[in-house]
Amino acid sequence: MSVNSSRFDSAIGWSTRPDAWGSRATRFLFSALAVILFCGPLLVIFSGAFDHNPDPTKLSVIPANPSLINFQVAAENKIWHYLMNSLIIAGGALLLQLTVSVFAAYALARKKFRGQAIALLVILATMMLPEEVIAIPLSLVIGDLPLVHVSLKGTLLGVILPLGAWGFSIFVMTEFMKEIPSELEEAAKVDGAGELRLFAQIILPLCKPALGVIAVFGFNMIWEQYLLPLIVAADPSDYTLTVALLALRSDDQVGTGIVLAGALLALVPSLVVYLSLQKSFLRGITTGAIKG
Repeated sequence: MSVNSSRFDSAIGWSTRPDAWGSRATRFLFSALAVILFCGPLLVIFSGAFDHNPDPTKLSVIPANPSLINFQVAAENKIWHYLMNSLIIAGGALLLQLTVSVFAAYALARKKFRGQAIALLVILATMMLPEEVIAIPLSLVIGDLPLVHVSLKGTLLGVILPLGAWGFSIFVMTEFMKEIPSELEEAAKVDGAGELRLFAQIILPLCKPALGVIAVFGFNMIWEQYLLPLIVAADPSDYTLTVALLALRSDDQVGTGIVLAGALLALVPSLVVYLSLQKSFLRGITTGAIKG
């Protein structure tokens, strides 16, 4: 039985012939609907942040009264201080998380030791624990750090340290390193390369796609933290931008436009990180899909 391939020459089986107006119109409508669903909220945030609108119930995609007043009032509410707290935490925690992930993955993927499978299982098990379950134990540990008996309450380090290791990042790096041919490692050892040189010059450069993936996901995970900064904070000045936005939202004296201005500021770092690591991120996702 023959099948006319021209009827199935598009991704969803619609004809792309020049005279197929119905198919084109349907694709256009579905594409426009997807754009509205994904970009609509972003346009509302952008418009509301720059719109001096006293009525919080009226939002539009085009600012009726363009103004920077919302950012000025947000600055008076210390929004830039909260943003700086978030940037310091995100930068420090992400750097620590990447370091822990690559070293842990190198040990799990390239070395053999007793209890290796159990160690990986324990790391993966940490991903199954909701934040609410570990909130109280984590609060006790942060309040009285074991061995040194130091309290990290009210410090940015108290937020950075618990985020320094993430099971997802370690798992992704481990699986990626396992795919690196062992012949490269053996050839480097024959040439006299030591353990550190082997890791820094052979293994790590080949893991750039995976580093892009865990950097993007890791930054978003850290940036979206709410419960941990709230636990560590000893004063409202210790809040991150995520926590401060909810506090501003619950304040009757603060308008919707001010909250949207803060939300717009919260979106910018995530977009910058993704656009900066887009090539590595896409290569890592594609490589994982092909290997899978």
